[in-house]
Amino acid sequence: MDSKHIYDFLIKVQSIAKIGLKYSKDPYALSNYQEINDLSTKFLEEFLEVEFDRPNYFQRDIYPTPNISVRTVIFNEDRSKVLLVREVDSQTYSLPGGWADLYDSPSQAAINECRQEAGAEVEIVRLVGLVSRLPFKSNICVPDYVAVFEGKIKGELHEHEYETDEVRYFPVDDLPELSRKVTREEIYRMIDAAKEGKTIFD
Repeated sequence: MDSKHIYDFLIKVQSIAKIGLKYSKDPYALSNYQEINDLSTKFLEEFLEVEFDRPNYFQRDIYPTPNISVRTVIFNEDRSKVLLVREVDSQTYSLPGGWADLYDSPSQAAINECRQEAGAEVEIVRLVGLVSRLPFKSNICVPDYVAVFEGKIKGELHEHEYETDEVRYFPVDDLPELSRKVTREEIYRMIDAAKEGKTIFD
């Protein structure tokens, strides 16, 4: 069993434990579910070499469900280059995007992330797709779905927030070192779908 299958198995066990803790009324069952929850969390922490010490999938007292994030593909005029932002912490690049905030529509979340990370006021052109990141995940994330949009910049780039320190276009077939938050395979899939007018899902 490779690392991906181990990760998938642990996430499934974790979600079953959380469903049991949320909905079971039997004290004996609750005790067992809690033990499964604790064991699987410990295993995940050791397997992924991270500590789940912030509110997220592993701590929320709700039915386990994927998080939602957004990414926006922005081309230059001849669609030969794509806009990327460089993350301050890792000094690697990604498409503008991040977690969707409560009460924002998906497109508004994408607009907000472009403004914050790239200093770009964008018009959302279309929905490129809704994709699961689980097949691409490494050892750093929890399950999430990504709403992928194509955007068009309105006017000039402005100041952006502290999480990024560079915003520039790169040839679509020659991208720089990419952030571990979104894999190279994922980003190329998103860019290709936007460029070719395709819709992607799953």
